[in-house]
Amino acid sequence: MPAYVIATIEVSDPEAYEAYKTAAAAAIAKHGGRYLVRGGRSHVAEGALPGSRLVLLEFADYAAAQSFVASEDYQVAKALRASAAEMNMVIVEGYVP
Repeated sequence: MPAYVIATIEVSDPEAYEAYKTAAAAAIAKHGGRYLVRGGRSHVAEGALPGSRLVLLEFADYAAAQSFVASEDYQVAKALRASAAEMNMVIVEGYVP
């Protein structure tokens, strides 16, 4: 069953955030993930969404998503992001009818 990583991001330093994006993309690929949404135009239709950027990743399963988030590769990327953006992230198991 697939799993998804959903992140909302508020970028405060776009130049420094570019280094994070590069490192994160490499870590995502290494752990078998893929981008489904990476920024782009959005509209909050109901309620409120923290941040101005939304990212949605897909992994083969919940364990793979957890492994990516806990990986040394992603921790390096996360350190690059620390001074460039605030992020909320959740891992959610997919639905298969």
